[in-house]
Amino acid sequence: MTIGPLRETITQLLDRVSKLEATVAEHEQLKHRVEKVEAENDRLRSTLSEYERRFNATDAKTDAIAKKSQVNKERVEELQARELEKGAHLERENVDSQTIDVHDGRLEKITKDDGKQYFRLPNGEDPLDRGGNITLAHADLLPIQQLARVDDDMLRSMTSSRPARLAAKLWKAREDDTVGDSPWKRGSRSIREYVKSSDLRHWIRRQDRGISKTYAKKLVSRVFDALLDLTKNRVAISRKTERKNGLSYTERRLLIPSDAAIPGEVGDSPTDTATDGVHG
Repeated sequence: MTIGPLRETITQLLDRVSKLEATVAEHEQLKHRVEKVEAENDRLRSTLSEYERRFNATDAKTDAIAKKSQVNKERVEELQARELEKGAHLERENVDSQTIDVHDGRLEKITKDDGKQYFRLPNGEDPLDRGGNITLAHADLLPIQQLARVDDDMLRSMTSSRPARLAAKLWKAREDDTVGDSPWKRGSRSIREYVKSSDLRHWIRRQDRGISKTYAKKLVSRVFDALLDLTKNRVAISRKTERKNGLSYTERRLLIPSDAAIPGEVGDSPTDTATDGVHG
């Protein structure tokens, strides 16, 4: 073999050795990376196991606390029921009216001179006279006021009439400033407050986005009728001619006269159209 071909063979062998060395180096790098990943995986598995152990321990403690709390709640409610049956008046915020077991399952909500709300059995007199005199009992309220003071679930259980439920929500929007969305407007000296049929139609659709314009228009009349019935005709319906864009039109309004006898409210004076809050 001459020197030329031998040199070429050596060069080829050196290239192969270089490639093999590069492959070995890459293999070593991959092996090192795999070892790091496996080590990290082991660490994460260990951490996960520790978290699972802590979670199970915490879950067991939480379950034990919940069971103990439920037992204590049942004991408190049993004592509260006994006190209520003896005539006690208990602060509303301290009584779970949904779960307490009292005779006939009836509780009456009242407000006293101290401004706090209490629960009692119907017509129960507190022997300790706590909180002062009763300002207004729930049973003394108009039907619309009673409906306006319950939550949505209770409202649905009390009436299946959609117009009646909307009437209750409308009245609540008038009584409770925190509701936010109220179509009521202040009136004149002879009118305490009023709501226009057009404003009520838009308000109804805001309460339920699925209601069409046509159905909302029909509901306005039914809500007006429901309010007449549930307020025992303390409200009235009138028509007023108005102008818009140069055209005249007549619109129905539901109004509350200034002299309307609404429990818990004081009639407006000529110089002050503010309405007192309703308690019950």
